[in-house]
Amino acid sequence: MWSFFARDPIKDFNYELLPENQEKSGIWTLSRGKRKTTGEPVSVFVYEISQGTEEQTQLAKAAFKRTKTLRHPNILSYVDGLETEKSLYIVTEPVTPLAAHLKLQAEKGGASDLEVSWGLHQIVKALSFLVNDCHLNHNNMGMWAVFVDRAGEWKLGGLDHVTSEQGDSISLPPPKVINPDLERYDPPESPGNGGEKWTGDVWRLGCLIWEVFNGSLPRASSLRSLGKIPKQLVPHYCELVGANPKIRPNPARFLLNCRSPGGFMNNSFVESCLFLEEIQIKEPAEKQQFFQDLSENLDSFPEDFCKHKVLPQLLTAFEFGNAGAVVLTPLFKVGKYLSAEEYQQKIIPVIVKMFSSTDRAMRIRLLQQMEQFIQYLNEAAVNSQIFPHVVHGFTDTNPAIREQTVKSMLLLAPKLNETNLNQELMRHFARLQARDDQGPIRCNTTVCLGKIAPYLNAGMRQRVLISAFSRAAKDPFPASRAAGVLGFAATHQYYSVAESASRILPTLCTLTVDPDKNVRDQAFKAIKSFLSKLETVSEDPSKLAEIEKDVTALAQTGGSAATWAGWAVTGVSSLTSKLIRNAPAGSEAPPAENSPTPQPAAGPVPTNTAAPSRETSNEETVEPDKDRWDDEDWGSLEVNDGYSNYVKSLLFFQCLTFYSQSSDWSSGWDADDSWSNEKDVDGQGQSSPADEGWGNDWDEDGNLSESFTPTSQNKASTGAPKSARLSSAQEGVGLASDYNWDGAEGKSTTSDLKVELAKKKREERRKELEAKRAERKAAKGPLKLGARKLD
Repeated sequence: MWSFFARDPIKDFNYELLPENQEKSGIWTLSRGKRKTTGEPVSVFVYEISQGTEEQTQLAKAAFKRTKTLRHPNILSYVDGLETEKSLYIVTEPVTPLAAHLKLQAEKGGASDLEVSWGLHQIVKALSFLVNDCHLNHNNMGMWAVFVDRAGEWKLGGLDHVTSEQGDSISLPPPKVINPDLERYDPPESPGNGGEKWTGDVWRLGCLIWEVFNGSLPRASSLRSLGKIPKQLVPHYCELVGANPKIRPNPARFLLNCRSPGGFMNNSFVESCLFLEEIQIKEPAEKQQFFQDLSENLDSFPEDFCKHKVLPQLLTAFEFGNAGAVVLTPLFKVGKYLSAEEYQQKIIPVIVKMFSSTDRAMRIRLLQQMEQFIQYLNEAAVNSQIFPHVVHGFTDTNPAIREQTVKSMLLLAPKLNETNLNQELMRHFARLQARDDQGPIRCNTTVCLGKIAPYLNAGMRQRVLISAFSRAAKDPFPASRAAGVLGFAATHQYYSVAESASRILPTLCTLTVDPDKNVRDQAFKAIKSFLSKLETVSEDPSKLAEIEKDVTALAQTGGSAATWAGWAVTGVSSLTSKLIRNAPAGSEAPPAENSPTPQPAAGPVPTNTAAPSRETSNEETVEPDKDRWDDEDWGSLEVNDGYSNYVKSLLFFQCLTFYSQSSDWSSGWDADDSWSNEKDVDGQGQSSPADEGWGNDWDEDGNLSESFTPTSQNKASTGAPKSARLSSAQEGVGLASDYNWDGAEGKSTTSDLKVELAKKKREERRKELEAKRAERKAAKGPLKLGARKLD
C-alpha cells in the first residue's frame, strides 16, 4: 500500500536526459541533458545497477563520491547527482569526450599546438593537484578520462579508481580487471616496486600525450616511436615514459619544465589563459596592458575559447573592473564569432550602457567601431538610449569627437525616428555647417547630409537641402565647396525644375570661376546635368511629372541602408586629428564681418585637409534618365596636400551674394539662400529666413537670425525705380569696396568720400529694417514655420 504512494525519484529529478548522442565512457553512459526549469545544457553520466556487476557498482559509487567532493578548475565540475537502487546519475557541466573532440577538430584541419598545449597544461595541473595537494592517485589516466567543455578547455574525469596514498578501507579493482584492453597503459614495473606512488600516473600521462598526437596506442612498445610529438615536448615526454620509475618527474616539476623558455607550454595562448584565471587579483595597470595586447593575439586563439572564456571575462572586466575603452577592440573581435541572437543577449546590453559613459576615449571608440554592431541595434534602443547620448558629441570641444559623431549619423540615420532625424539632427547639422571652426567637419557635415537625404521626409528635404548646399558652396574651405556641388548632384532628383533653374543653377554658376580647379570641374559637370534636365522638359513638357516624381517622395526606410552603409567608414577620412596637429587653431573659422579675404601665397600651403576625390569624364552631355551623380564618389574626402587651410575665394563677380555681418558667419542654413532675393526687384524689402520656410527653430537662441543682413542690391530705396536699381547693379556701384574684399577684380573706382557715404546709408538702412522687423514681431508674435512674411 505504501509503495503506491511512494514517489519515483527519477521523475522528480530536475534534469531531463536527451536520447540522442549517448556515448560509452568506461562503465558510464554519457548523455546530453538539460535542466527542466531553465533549459540549461548539462552532461549526465548514468550507470545502471544490475546483478553480477558488484565490482563495477563499487567503482561507480566511489566515482560518485569523488566527483562530488573534489573541486578544482581543471577537474570535471559536479552540478548535481542522484543515487537510487537501480541507477546512479552524475550531472556535470556540458562536456565532450576528448577522443570525440579531437576527431571533430581533425575534420576541420586538426587541433592547433596552442590548443593542445593549454589542454595538457590543464590536465597536468589537475593531476598535480590530486598528487601533491590531496595525496591521491588517479590510477585511470588516459584519453577516456579527459573531457572538453564548450570553451575548449580540458577537464580531468574518470575518478572511478582514485585511491589515497595512505590506503583506503575499501580496495578498488584496477582498471585492467574491468577492461582488459587497458593493460597496455600500465607501467613496466610491478606495483610498489620502487619509485613514488604517483609514477604510474605519470607513465599514463606519457601515454595520453602520445595518443593526443598519434592516435590510439596499439601497444606499449609504440611509446618509443615519437611520431608527431612536437620537438619542444620530446625531452620532457621521454622523462615521463622512462623505464626507471625513480627518474620520472613529479607532475608539478613536469609542468615547470614545459613552461621554461622555449618550452612547449611557453606561448602567448597559455600566458593569456593563465592571466584570465587570475584576472580578479591583477592590478589595474596590468589589466589595461593585457587587454591592449589581447586584440593582436585573438586571431590565433580557438573560436570556442574566445566565445566562452574570453568574452565573459571581457564583459566582467567592463561591468565590475572599470576596464574602460580598452575592452572594446577585443570585445568586437570576439563578437564576430557570435550568432545574432547571442550578440543581442551578451553584447548589446553592454554597448548601450557604454554610450552613457562620460569617458571620451570610450565614446570615440564606440563611434569609430559602430559599423561592427549597428545591425544588431533595434530602433527603440537607438532612439531612446543611444542617440540622446551621441548628440552630445556635436557640441564637444574635441574636434575628433565632433567629426566621428557626424560620420556615425550615416549608420544611425536609418534607425532614427521622425523627431530625432528631421528635427534634432538637422538642428545640430545646421549649427555645425554654419559655425564650426574646422573646415573638414563642415565638409563632412555637408557630405553626410547628402547621404542621409533619402531618409528625410519630403518637407524637410525641400526646406534644408538647397539652403545647406548653397551655404557649403560659399564655404572658405575648398573641399566644403566641392562637397556642396556634389551634394546638389547626388540629390538632384529631389529638386523641381523651377528650383533647379532659379536657385541651384545660379549658385553653381558662381563656382565655375572658383579658385580651386576641382571645384570648377565639379561645378561644370553638375551644371551640365541640371541643364540637360531643363532642356528635356523644354523639348517635351510631358516628361515633367516623370522627372519630378521623387520631389515629394516619402522617406526611405532603414532597409536600404545596406546599399551605402559601407561608405560610412571608408568614405570619409578621419581628418580632424591631422588638421589639429598641422594647422593653427581657428585657421578655418568662418569669416567675420568685413574681414578681408586672405590673398594666396606664391605657392600652395601644404596642410593635411580634406579634398574630394575627382572623376575625370569627357562626356559632353548627361542624359536626364541616366544621371551618374549617384555613382559619384563625392564622399571620399581623402587628404590632398594641394588644398590650403588659408586659401579662400578671391574673385567677386557681379552676382549678388549675401554674407553674414555677425562673427559667427550665420545662425543657420536658413540665412544662406541668397537667390531668393531676386524677388526684391519689385520693390519689396529683404527676405527673411521665414520666406524660405525655415521658421525660427534653427536659430540657436530661439529667435530669428538677426545676422541675415541685406546686400547692396537691397540698399537702394524701396521706392526707387526698377530701372535705376538695375542700372546701379549693372554698373557695379561700390560692390568690391563696400565689402572690402581687396580682390584684384574688385578695386574701387569711386572716391573715399563716396565709399563712406555708401557705408553710412547702408548702416541706416539696416537699422531701419531692424526696427520694422521688431515692430512686426511685437504686433504679430513669432513667425510660424513655413509662413511667408508680408511687408
